[in-house]
Amino acid sequence: MRGASAGTIDKRLWRVASIAGTDHARVANLVRQASPDGGLETATRPLDALVVVAEFRDPVYPGLVSAGRVKRGGDKPFHTVINAENFHALQALLYTHEGKVDAIYVDPPYNSGARDWKYNNDYVDGEDLYRHSKWLAFMERRLVLAKKLLNSEDSVLIVTIDEREIHRLGLLIEQVFPEAKTQMVTITINHRGVARNREFTRVEEYAFFVFFGSAGPAQTNDDLLTGQPDDTDGDEPVRWERLIKGSNEARRQDRPNLFYPVYIDPVNKRIVKIGAALPPDVPRDSVKIPGGLVAVWPLARNGSEKRWQLAPETLTNLVAQGIAKVGAYDKRNDHWSILYLNRGQLERIDRGEIAVTGKDANGVLTLEQVSRPKRAGMTVWNRTRHNAGYYGSGMLTALIPGRKFPFPKSLYAVEDTLRFAVANKPSAIVLDFFAGSGTTAHAVMRLNRQDNGRRQCISVTNNEVSPNEQAALDVRGLRPGDAEWEAFGICDHITEPRLRAAVTGRTPEDQPVRGDYKFIDEFPMSEGFEENVEFFRMTYEAPRAVAHNRAFEAIAPLLWLRAGSQGRRIDTAADDFAVADTYGVLFDLDASAAFVEALQKAESVRVAFIVTDDEYGYQMVCTELPAYVKSVRIYESYLTNFAINTARE
Repeated sequence: MRGASAGTIDKRLWRVASIAGTDHARVANLVRQASPDGGLETATRPLDALVVVAEFRDPVYPGLVSAGRVKRGGDKPFHTVINAENFHALQALLYTHEGKVDAIYVDPPYNSGARDWKYNNDYVDGEDLYRHSKWLAFMERRLVLAKKLLNSEDSVLIVTIDEREIHRLGLLIEQVFPEAKTQMVTITINHRGVARNREFTRVEEYAFFVFFGSAGPAQTNDDLLTGQPDDTDGDEPVRWERLIKGSNEARRQDRPNLFYPVYIDPVNKRIVKIGAALPPDVPRDSVKIPGGLVAVWPLARNGSEKRWQLAPETLTNLVAQGIAKVGAYDKRNDHWSILYLNRGQLERIDRGEIAVTGKDANGVLTLEQVSRPKRAGMTVWNRTRHNAGYYGSGMLTALIPGRKFPFPKSLYAVEDTLRFAVANKPSAIVLDFFAGSGTTAHAVMRLNRQDNGRRQCISVTNNEVSPNEQAALDVRGLRPGDAEWEAFGICDHITEPRLRAAVTGRTPEDQPVRGDYKFIDEFPMSEGFEENVEFFRMTYEAPRAVAHNRAFEAIAPLLWLRAGSQGRRIDTAADDFAVADTYGVLFDLDASAAFVEALQKAESVRVAFIVTDDEYGYQMVCTELPAYVKSVRIYESYLTNFAINTARE
């Protein structure tokens, strides 16, 4: 509750005894017990100065509201970012993902005494005698929920930590996951080290890998300790590079000699000939196209004119050598891609890492990666790419200049960590409920690019501001929920803009991201990723609205998440039914015949949500559904489906 004067915020809990006044000047009469054996204290405050707080174990009805999206990945599943208190978010995810998650990666607060986390809404500092107990209680509640989300037959939980809580965390993991197999890995994150008075210089942190069911670390050709340098291609597959210049600055007018048509036979996917470069003042529509061929121009997704990376003469030579070819067809944009082998790939052929096995019908080289013997990773990792300063803080500076976040992980350290967990699962679901700066989702995108995967990451972070920023905002009389306050929160100020920049290749100031990604997959950061991301804010719905079916818009994203976070979402309730790309919702049992018929025509649908309290009616609809469609019942009040913060968790 905000006080009457600016700069004072009353954070004590009050009960509203009554509300008085007119619509424009309503006030609340408040009461609280000053002490266990004391009398009652009263106060009066403007109604709009109050913040509603649910007591522990009071049922809470969560919803999700979209805060925007980035769509560059075609029909790939969406990565999702949820701005929420992570305990409540985990409870909500039990409805959408219980038993479905392949890997959880979390980097929780390290309990360093630096006021970097809260317990019961207060920062815990180094002087708190109970800080270790509080930290364990804080972690246990979340790990218990994480256990329910993981696939018990084959999944991995990864928790990073430093020396302050490593032993307590190890004991907690044994207690919560007695059936799992646990290993600890030591990761060198700063080769120069952090000097400490009369102590060894610290260079490392730790990661617990908790394996469930048949899970184990994927084997790779880099054990992350011995012999292999950071710049080794490792297990990188043969990569055909796009001929179009990826930089956002690569405009036609800057290099007119690199703007020319490539004529292809679309039936046989063959490059027939290379056209001449067009002068800047000549429109491409004026070029005559030979019959039966298609002219491929260097165009961006929005239709703007870019340029190729190679001159016409150079590309002609590559086609003759069989190291340039027609790529995929983008149906949405009606555009073909042209691919070629760059110098790095040709050098890999020379080194024997890629074998030439022949030529296809179009004269293009057929290639095969020469795999090195794979082996298990070591329990000590020593790679310069894991340096948190260069590839954590430095990476953030490139993506979101001028914005600071304490101790972000090296992108490549998280990438290597996740590779051991999901390298063999190209459609894995990865969860990070201490998402912070968004490194985990960023790393998943890199893994997808390396093997054309469709993995999706669910990132959960709150929107807290740092203690110093909070103090400054308090002085100004601001509070959580105010726009100026929220603008400096972790999610709005760091996580969302970082992931937008990663996907689009442009900073929040709409400038190309400077620098290149390094190591296993090297390319300009300004190219971005062909990925989809949607950002959500968790809401808390009023019980009366939920009970009377007026909250479908809030719970609609939860149904979409349960169906795979892919394609169109059904955002509003219909009178009868609605069918999207991967799921459908039947709102009225009387429309079940038409609903089933619509599902049979939509072969990509995998889940049918049926809204009814009638058990017999529900079972009747289920018997008519296609065999490949899973049914999920939703009670008409929604209360049974979506209540969280209850004793059952």
